[in-house]
Amino acid sequence: MDRKLSKHLQAIAGLIIIFGIVLTALFAPAIAPHDPTEIDLARKFLPPSEDYPLGTDQLGRCELSRLIFGARHSLAISLPILSILAIIGLTIGTFGASIGGKTDRILTMVCDIFVSFPSLIIAVAVIGILGNGLENLSLAVVMAMWAWFTRTVHAYTMVEMGKDYVLAARICGCGPAKLIIRHLIPNILPQFFVYLSTGVASSILMVSSFAFLGLGLPHGVSEWGAMLNEARSSLYSHPSLLIYPGSCILVTAAGFNLFGEALRDTLLPEEETI
Repeated sequence: MDRKLSKHLQAIAGLIIIFGIVLTALFAPAIAPHDPTEIDLARKFLPPSEDYPLGTDQLGRCELSRLIFGARHSLAISLPILSILAIIGLTIGTFGASIGGKTDRILTMVCDIFVSFPSLIIAVAVIGILGNGLENLSLAVVMAMWAWFTRTVHAYTMVEMGKDYVLAARICGCGPAKLIIRHLIPNILPQFFVYLSTGVASSILMVSSFAFLGLGLPHGVSEWGAMLNEARSSLYSHPSLLIYPGSCILVTAAGFNLFGEALRDTLLPEEETI
């Protein structure tokens, strides 16, 4: 697989973008030329200069520094959310499909109910009840997206349940827990990794969307969606303040999607013609 990915130009392009964003997030304090939270109204809307390469925003804060720290905030919020979604999806999806019967029908029905509502509506309702905050934002995104991950895993597991190795394992006395851990999860992981890699982009976009609407994040946090929200009032006078964070979101989402598509072509080549 490593050799195939190393020859896949799409995978290389995606990995370069991903590593660039991750390294930027990790070394943000060393890279950023200024404190992203430092306010100086006397320097607001400064044009790009040697001291401020991308200029300053409406509060005199360094735009480049806020973009750099925005990578840290966006990934620090999105990746843990995605990990929680992966655990929930693998646990509930494989359990329901392997157990079957009434339990599976109930779980499927609950997932269908959540999927029938737009994710934004569910998240807004959760944040409206619990209030703003990183923890509440994370919970809102998990509540909005868990059913999609669970249904995907459930579909993968149902395909595996019809294969001979599952029947052989059951004949040998393999219980539900052992069947899930030793047989089902290892066999659906390649497909799930593909789904997960593209899910990173979806998670980042959703967090940024909520931040753009002023939901979840504390005021002044240098997250890309929040920066878009703060720059709306300067749309016509200083459009670059919207272009910069919007471009960061676009490039990051594109990087994960490019890698996810390449990973699918490598791990699941039989689906290319479907």
